[in-house]
Amino acid sequence: MSAAFDSFVLFAEMRTGSNHLEESLNAIEGVRCHGEAFNPYFIGQEGKTELFGLTLQEREDDPGELLARMRAETDGLPGFRYFHDHDPRILDGILADRACAKVILTRNPLDSYISKRIAAATGQWRLTDVKDRKDARAVFVPEEFEAHLHRIQSFQLRLQRALQISGQTAFHIAYEDIGDVEVLNGLAAFLGVPGRLEKVPGRLKRQNPEPHSQKVRNFAEMQTALDGLDRFGLTRTPNLEPRRGPAVPTYVAATTAPLLFMPMKGGRTEAIEGWLAALDGAEPGALLRDFTQKSLRQWKNRSSGARAFTVLSHPVRRLHSVFRRYILDDGPGAFLEIRGALRSTYRLPIPETAPGHDWDPETHREAFLGFLRFVKGNLAGQTSLRTDPAWSTQAATLQGMSDFLLPDIVIRDDQAALGLAQLCQQIGRARMPPAPDLTTEAGDGPRLSDILDADIDAAARDAHARDYMAFGFGALRP
Repeated sequence: MSAAFDSFVLFAEMRTGSNHLEESLNAIEGVRCHGEAFNPYFIGQEGKTELFGLTLQEREDDPGELLARMRAETDGLPGFRYFHDHDPRILDGILADRACAKVILTRNPLDSYISKRIAAATGQWRLTDVKDRKDARAVFVPEEFEAHLHRIQSFQLRLQRALQISGQTAFHIAYEDIGDVEVLNGLAAFLGVPGRLEKVPGRLKRQNPEPHSQKVRNFAEMQTALDGLDRFGLTRTPNLEPRRGPAVPTYVAATTAPLLFMPMKGGRTEAIEGWLAALDGAEPGALLRDFTQKSLRQWKNRSSGARAFTVLSHPVRRLHSVFRRYILDDGPGAFLEIRGALRSTYRLPIPETAPGHDWDPETHREAFLGFLRFVKGNLAGQTSLRTDPAWSTQAATLQGMSDFLLPDIVIRDDQAALGLAQLCQQIGRARMPPAPDLTTEAGDGPRLSDILDADIDAAARDAHARDYMAFGFGALRP
């Protein structure tokens, strides 16, 4: 058995050549692959209902027992094939287990899709002799292929992330390489077993070697459909922004009403907290704060019919508010060190202290444009300064919230009255205090309406492209 590994998993999908690769693995001295051991409908191979003395029902009751017996009772390094729709209960465990070697087999998704369609039409899923080959032409269904592609890519990304965060590496092998004896012997070396192959076992044959034009009945329609797919993600909005946690200690609950406010830092938090306190006739200082995940669960358990909500701000409004509050002002919570770095390193035309009465709109506009450019680079990991939640995208903040609790209602700042009224209806409150106007700015100095133009709108879109895409924000008019 391998000194580094006590087992292995072959991650693959249907029609990727996994049967062929398994046959080659089983021809290597010291390796024993047990097929699709965790397929929901059979154990190992189709029609088989028992493995290592466990029935299909017993494996269903305790999948970990099958894995334990496989490791204990296999002569050599044990392994199995795992597809995206196999028993999910073992996936996290095997991904985290550094003693379980990971082998990832991939194939062009279009090839595997067409192969699957042909196999379904002929009923022939394995071919050992060309004389037994059955012919059929596939029908390409665009929606079906897109779903197939999404499933494969989503699972591959999950595997990739699990390996990245645990510091593991996998042996990647493509469909085109499963007939290469040198690559297969490299896989044996990766697994740490002594055996090597002199030649590739030749029992299984490639079933459909013809070009796509000969295998697909509606080939022209397929070409047209594929032209509309962004196969390389060229139109995807890149997301290099650091992930955020749920930030439970920032959540605020009403004193009596079963309402929980999940703030977006940089938004009009104080105005919402004032409304939440007024709903119960209390002062903002009386609101329930400083939750832990445990105490928040307890609050939810005793607050029948509780609703959680958050408020989205238009990206330009939010970023301008952040710029004024945390960068220009000297008040509590201001980022004085970051302001210094923005002046010295990033050349923002801002003073060392809060601007005075001579701070004019044109200078303010240039400084804000510089800040927007900084935010874009900061979220992309191109600056040395930390990424603060105040200028993180709201999409990232909402995603972080979902790690613990999703808000029941997401309210937009320009629809606060409507959203808060709906919230009160849900908890049975017939009356509520006047909704705050979340689109106006407080304080002195130039307003956003004084400087808003096409350049600022474009810079904000560049900085928070993820929010514009996720929430459908349009241009903000002066």
